[in-house]
Amino acid sequence: MGRIDEIADRYVDDWAALDPAGATEAGVVGHDDEMPDLTPDGYAARAELNRRVLAELAGVEPADERERAAKAAMQERLGLEVEIADAGEDREMNVIASPVHGLRQTFDLMPLAGEEAANNVATRLEKLPRALDQLRTTLSADAAAGRVASRRQLAACVEQYQEWTGTDDFFGGLAARVGAEGTLGARLAAAAASARQAVDGFGAFVTRDLLPRAAESDAAGLEKYQRASRYFLGASIDLAETYEWGWQELARIETEMRKVAGQIVPGSSSIVEAAAALDADPKRRIAGKDAFREWMQRQADEAIAAVDGVHFDIPDPVRTIEACIAPTSDGAIYYTPPSEDWARPGRMWWAVPNGVEDFATWREVTTVYHEGVPGHHLQVGQTVYRSELLNRWQRLLCWVSGSGEGWALYAERLMDDLGFLSDPGARLGMLDAQSFRATRVIIDIGMHLQLKIPAGTGFHEGETWTPELGWEFLRAHCRMEDEFLRFELLRYLGWPGQAPAYKVGERMWLAAREEAKARKGADFDLKAFHAAALDLGSIGLDPLREALARL
Repeated sequence: MGRIDEIADRYVDDWAALDPAGATEAGVVGHDDEMPDLTPDGYAARAELNRRVLAELAGVEPADERERAAKAAMQERLGLEVEIADAGEDREMNVIASPVHGLRQTFDLMPLAGEEAANNVATRLEKLPRALDQLRTTLSADAAAGRVASRRQLAACVEQYQEWTGTDDFFGGLAARVGAEGTLGARLAAAAASARQAVDGFGAFVTRDLLPRAAESDAAGLEKYQRASRYFLGASIDLAETYEWGWQELARIETEMRKVAGQIVPGSSSIVEAAAALDADPKRRIAGKDAFREWMQRQADEAIAAVDGVHFDIPDPVRTIEACIAPTSDGAIYYTPPSEDWARPGRMWWAVPNGVEDFATWREVTTVYHEGVPGHHLQVGQTVYRSELLNRWQRLLCWVSGSGEGWALYAERLMDDLGFLSDPGARLGMLDAQSFRATRVIIDIGMHLQLKIPAGTGFHEGETWTPELGWEFLRAHCRMEDEFLRFELLRYLGWPGQAPAYKVGERMWLAAREEAKARKGADFDLKAFHAAALDLGSIGLDPLREALARL
């Protein structure tokens, strides 16, 4: 092991001690009974760790090419995290990735069975009120300095808190799932009640102290957006060119969708008619969340069995994945990684909006490939597994949306190329997902930079993007339930730069594959290309592009 790997491995332990909720998410064991310090001093300590490690990395020469790549990746990630911390953007309030969401979601990933697990859950629940009080102190200081999230994000966050503590009662449900009896059961029930009260109190604080000072505009502006885009991509891109490309890509995808629509409704080229016909087909619908989860699990297991040993060589632990319905109804679809010791498997989650009990499977076949295999589960699981190639920081903490989400979207298209989406309905679902991601490139950049809508698009030409136009555009180009789309729009407005990472990352993966084909000619082997690419782990698009050029 070289010095870079030693620094990286030590960083994981130091970071986990400062961010135990993050440690649970990353699968680092030993911190499930702890909460992070969310005071200004706590945030400063985490930023100081990054500064200290960056200074240490600068003075160390990598032992080999593998360590050189690891050093570059770590410097890029930690450097951007320092920039974001210095701007006070590491604790922003939004509907998907705020500190409050991180605290709640950490409970989803904790073991629940056994006395030790039950004690950990109870202890962490008991510490939640203090963590929220600390966050209140930090956000109050930020507000005094003029840093407050938008009114739309804050109001939506308060609604989410009310859902968590309302009829569904996330915290009471958590205590019930643990199922402890006697003194420990009573302690869990009391801790859940205290946590519920603390979340209600935090929502009251947001309403009383932050909403009156909230920004009216949702737009991030150029400086903030550029920084966020670099963080999510691991690269600096030409935003104007990417915005224009998003329009071109959307037109290309919808042209293909109209061709597939004719296979579903002969004589028609209407995407709307084709989607309606598929939605009306009882063989393509599933009623009930439990039945839908079971369908997802079957699809994921079948995909693993079909590609393993043929298109990918999947390590034994990665052959297991769990499909889950999230305990809250925030509207997101996401993946969580396996723990370092593999006691917790990789999981794909559907946070189903309230009121949704009926599911159209033609839309979701491609989503299983995105979240499972060959998407996130293969990429992330293999990264966790490759201890002989990647240091601990690379395996557990390095995540770049451009690389990771780009790979998962690339995986959807790859499954079509490999013949897994020959059914016209499933193929339309894949193309609809592609259309959805291209739409996000357009409206995310357009809304946050307040750009003009180009001539020739047929949509409010010459007008400046607003959230209202973003909603109209989403509904015109995405065949999804309104409940999902409403959450998606809120997500873009509160998490600038993340949504385009899927399509921009896929663009890079496709370009790298074509460059490798051109470079190797008849010697190009797709399976070998994918294996070598996945062995790099999740790194920024700039270092990823350079590494792939050497394959």
